[in-house]
Amino acid sequence: MPVKMKIKKDDQVVILAGKDKGKTGKVLSVMPTKGKVVVAGVNEVKKHQKATQTQAPGIVTKNLPIDASNVALIDPKDNKATRVGFKVLGDGKKVRISKRSGEAV
Repeated sequence: MPVKMKIKKDDQVVILAGKDKGKTGKVLSVMPTKGKVVVAGVNEVKKHQKATQTQAPGIVTKNLPIDASNVALIDPKDNKATRVGFKVLGDGKKVRISKRSGEAV
């Protein structure tokens, strides 16, 4: 069942738990059906790649998904972790806001 994701692609996030706790990075992809996100430079593994018609053989570094509950959006005002809320503007447009500073994300 899909989970309502408050984190979107290209957001800057900080890791809250796990071996990469405290690291920051850009969200590369979001998987709402699994409740996971892929963040650049986080949860990296080395994989031994066999040669195919399109890829050369060798050791490849991949970013694996981590649970969305273990990441938090970075507040644009003070670069600290914040929760995400929603607000409807006067023109009827729904925007994400930072709970920490109240600014639109």
